[in-house]
Amino acid sequence: MSQTITTPQTSKQDADKNAIRPFPKVNVPETELTELRRRINATRWPERETVTDATQGVQLATTQALADYWGKKYDWRKVEARLNALPQFITEIDGLDIHFIHVRSKHENALPLIVTHGWPGSIIEQMKIIDPLTNPTAHGGSASDAFDVVIPSMPGYGFSGKPTKPGWNPEHIAGAWVALMKRIGYTQFVAQGGDWGAIIVDQMGVQAAPELLGIHTNMPGAVPADIDQAVHSGSPVPSGLSAEERVAYERLVVVYAKGVAYAIQMGLRPQTLYGIADSPVGLAAWMIDHDARSYERISQLFVAGRPYGDLTRDDVLDNITLSWLTTTGISSGRLYWENKLAFFGVKGVSIPVAVSVFPDELYPAPRSWVEKAYPKLIHYNKLSEGGHFAAFEQPKLFSEELREASDHRAKE
Repeated sequence: MSQTITTPQTSKQDADKNAIRPFPKVNVPETELTELRRRINATRWPERETVTDATQGVQLATTQALADYWGKKYDWRKVEARLNALPQFITEIDGLDIHFIHVRSKHENALPLIVTHGWPGSIIEQMKIIDPLTNPTAHGGSASDAFDVVIPSMPGYGFSGKPTKPGWNPEHIAGAWVALMKRIGYTQFVAQGGDWGAIIVDQMGVQAAPELLGIHTNMPGAVPADIDQAVHSGSPVPSGLSAEERVAYERLVVVYAKGVAYAIQMGLRPQTLYGIADSPVGLAAWMIDHDARSYERISQLFVAGRPYGDLTRDDVLDNITLSWLTTTGISSGRLYWENKLAFFGVKGVSIPVAVSVFPDELYPAPRSWVEKAYPKLIHYNKLSEGGHFAAFEQPKLFSEELREASDHRAKE
């Protein structure tokens, strides 16, 4: 591994900042886990909601079922062991420590790939796709499908540093990811992202560094400007939409009208959310209230034990517990305050793009919109299963989509 980028003019101090250091093994003190369980079991509960559905927010029965499992049966040490089995590193970029997983494939000529999570996610979201991508022959693929995988923790998330001044917006992160891949030693690579990761890879595509060969997104920024304006203004359904476009429009209306309360709060006043830094159950409720379709399935995981693709109760709690232990509930939310870009709007990407549309995503992007948003579209596919947290929920389908996208890129 190329651990330091230096030139004859580079000072020792700069070289030290550029160093890629091994990240120490994760070993949370037992006292912290004991305190977490104490806080969970001592939760001061409100009364039940006055409706029979989730229109008032995360339901009491769901939260109590989650807390009961979290406080009595959940074992952080299991995911800690899985994390420690992965090669992890940390390096300083623009004055901030960036943590990342880096797994090289055993296959020659593996394609370097940087994968970016979103909110309320973390590197834990993508852990299931590492082996299928780096070791494809063990998962129905061929050696030519192999990737080297880099999964960074976004600034303010997980084990990365917390910004102490403004400026770490999606555009800044996009540039930092290119710097990271070059620092590792890659001269060509591709990028993937969903949720915030989708906005970040779009910005990587806008910036179009010569080393970046293409991007893959499972939440495309493809909503035309007039449609985006109509959604926000509450206008009637625009005329001339195809059936597919109408479904997308109607889903967007629901998302903006009822589904982004968390984004509004964090976009305007993230620092006010002291409760999620002080109460683990408060943090958990905040994090599972991302979108109605995901929440419904997560709720059923805890209340009824009903499966949600490959997602388990432990998966959900692994992600929440990481946020609790690193006290990143508020620091992660500041990305909404930093952002000035439209979540689903067209960004102006000019490099090759692959798009996978999972049916329970916030909106199912129609091919007609995607083709206009991404003039160098090389792959578009609508999947039969999966939602917003696709790598978490459907790792097999997700990995297959990346392989397919890579095949299309190779043919360009």
